[in-house]
Amino acid sequence: MSSRGTSTLSSPNTAPLVAGSGLKEKGFGAINVATCLTAWSHEGRVRNEAAFASLAGVNPIPASSGNTVRHRLNRGGDRRLNSALHMAAVTRMTHDAETRVYVERRRSEGRTDKEIRRCIKRYLARRIYRTLNGSAEIMNAA
Repeated sequence: MSSRGTSTLSSPNTAPLVAGSGLKEKGFGAINVATCLTAWSHEGRVRNEAAFASLAGVNPIPASSGNTVRHRLNRGGDRRLNSALHMAAVTRMTHDAETRVYVERRRSEGRTDKEIRRCIKRYLARRIYRTLNGSAEIMNAA
């Protein structure tokens, strides 16, 4: 934090470094990274990756009934951030070979595309949170 109470990441010189590290993720373009960076805001705003997932609306909520154990996505959260994660998940499901292998494995386990997309969105939220926090720690150390 600077003396004026603002985060050091809010300066125009540090935003490209943080955004650049997010652009390395498959499925994320400049707009999606900017959306994630805006929602994350600064180091310390979101206490952990589970809280970031909740902010994005991709945290799992138990939706079990009887003998069936399953989860559904949270309907709350930042809709823009959720939309960015959704587009990245769809892009990865379509164009990324590693993700397509994962999708086929989950389909063979009996999962629906909706459940598979939920898992991928949660994974992406975890990766983006770690990327943003890691970039912030590098900037604070410098």
